[in-house]
Amino acid sequence: MHEAYQAAPKDDRDSNGRVGGRGAARAISSREFERCDPHARTKEHETNVNSGKLIVFEGIDGCGKSTQVGLAAAVLRARDFEVVETREPTSGEFGRKIRAMAKSGVGVEPETELEWFFEDRREHMREVVEPAIAAGRVVLSDRSYFSTVAYQGARGLDAKKILADSEAEFRRPDLVLIFEIDAEIGMQRIRARGEEIETVFEEIEFQKRVQAGFAA
Repeated sequence: MHEAYQAAPKDDRDSNGRVGGRGAARAISSREFERCDPHARTKEHETNVNSGKLIVFEGIDGCGKSTQVGLAAAVLRARDFEVVETREPTSGEFGRKIRAMAKSGVGVEPETELEWFFEDRREHMREVVEPAIAAGRVVLSDRSYFSTVAYQGARGLDAKKILADSEAEFRRPDLVLIFEIDAEIGMQRIRARGEEIETVFEEIEFQKRVQAGFAA
């Protein structure tokens, strides 16, 4: 989705530069994460080694990114990094709105949905991400604006505009890890959890469109 970002260690990428294989969702394990130095310089950033970092985990529902956030956090803490684990949508005002809507089965207009995600992200960046980075911590975020590009793009909104607007307003991650998996396998995993399904988003045809958005 954004060539400037390192998606995973080079050895774990296919000939197209994407992570893992179809249905694999194996972009990173606790051992493999040790090869990802959160204090390494990215292509676009010349940063002080004492500054904090933002590492984002992306992919469709059921791809395993939440599990990988926990594994990565354990590896980094074992190496004496201060780590903040977080996610979007958040538990803030707009994050709660999004989750309630998703579980209700009754969607809102795509433009309203997009506005809610932007408002939730503004609060998230202001209250969680930016203070943690300023304090020199490594922030591991389960989703960021790349999800908004893929998900709201799948609603028919202009994905390129969403990306441009997001990059104009929000901090760019230092590292983005995109986990690929077939939508059918992702949905099987979601059902196997036995939790309430967020039917507005967790629907197979929609997930396939989101999957295409992440691959673009």
